Amino acid sequence: MISLNETHDVNLTSWVICANKSDADFTIQNLPFAVFRSGSEPFRCGVAIGNQILDLKATDALKPFDGKAAVALTACAQENLTPLMELGFEYWSALRLSLSRALRTGSELESQLKPCLITMNKAEFSLPCQIRDYTDFYSSIYHATAVGSLFRPDNPLLPNYKWVPIGYHGRASSIGVSGQTFHRPIGQTKAPDAEQPSFGPCKRLDYELEMGIFIGQGNPLGDPIVLDKTDQHVFGLCLLNDWSARDIQAWEYQPLGPFLAKSFASTISPWIVTLEALAPYRTGYLRPAGDPQPLPYLSSEENTALGALDIQLEVLLQTLAMKGSQQSMEKLSQSSFKHSYWSVAQMVTHHASNGCNLQSGDLLGTGTQSGPRPEEAGSLLELTRGGKEALNLTNGEQRTFLQDGDTVVMRGWCEKEGAARIGFGEVSATLLPAKG
Repeated sequence: MISLNETHDVNLTSWVICANKSDADFTIQNLPFAVFRSGSEPFRCGVAIGNQILDLKATDALKPFDGKAAVALTACAQENLTPLMELGFEYWSALRLSLSRALRTGSELESQLKPCLITMNKAEFSLPCQIRDYTDFYSSIYHATAVGSLFRPDNPLLPNYKWVPIGYHGRASSIGVSGQTFHRPIGQTKAPDAEQPSFGPCKRLDYELEMGIFIGQGNPLGDPIVLDKTDQHVFGLCLLNDWSARDIQAWEYQPLGPFLAKSFASTISPWIVTLEALAPYRTGYLRPAGDPQPLPYLSSEENTALGALDIQLEVLLQTLAMKGSQQSMEKLSQSSFKHSYWSVAQMVTHHASNGCNLQSGDLLGTGTQSGPRPEEAGSLLELTRGGKEALNLTNGEQRTFLQDGDTVVMRGWCEKEGAARIGFGEVSATLLPAKG
């Protein structure tokens, strides 16, 4: 398991002064990776520091590092992060340490690196890597129970939920980066009182508040990944909004699960926060009293002690009316990833337990993250009790599900006494009317 080191020192400051603010997402203890460009230039890799982006291709041209850090930096001189992710943890960690030292207050590299900085609000972002495959899990027991209660009040959780991390194969081709716009999906639905299904625009479009897990180094076909070795395979995490057409899903999901209700769009934040940066925010992974303990391949002392991650997550909404009146976004809910019933390590281990070969750039969704209280729900389906209780917004509008023109923004951050703030930035996307 990744341990704390000098890069996590809460007293570190950067010569990029804006990174030293107490509410900064991208402190020197963070250093997340993304793919960006400025103007018509080609996309390239960068690291966030304050409100600036360190251009890693330009940095590599200076050849400031040696050893594994130099190899990793050269890998970042490509059009995306896939070459870096393929190198493995020792290279990621060496680069992180060298970048930390280079960007610290008093660094001898300050004058050389200043010209490599680009202001973040001038950047356009792209997907951080080639996403080869996408799997979505169902790891929040509070979400699973709330949704199950809507359809199976007497038996909300299916018998396997507390034993196996449930997941399904998603669609990688429709994943976009923050700022994405997409059209309301069209599909087949069946109203409860209808004799037969109909085909038309989705009427119950929802968001899903999730974390995304990026695989760094994969595993050979046939070789499982041991639970306590997953840190060597997880490059980092991002925010994920896995949109869902609830009415299409209700009609199609039996017997094989989600399909067209989920494949029309998924949106991720541009910044990947490395697992190493999140080390100070690991916390105990505990099962509720009376629940079965995980099977041996999903259980270890390390996972019990530090398997969970305390990441604060929030959802905000801005409607067309709000935009027209220049009203700020309205907060809908806030929760923490620490409530996840299955840990990152357990999801990765289970995915590879049958010999499935994960690959660099694979994305695993955690499933909707909801907390124990109703106001911590990660979807409108839960907040409105299946559309039966409308949300009243402060401007007088109501929502049961999303309307055309709605923009959903999700944010994530880690914060506690004795550790530096680690932020994920945000993931934002806007729903457009159905085509035709």
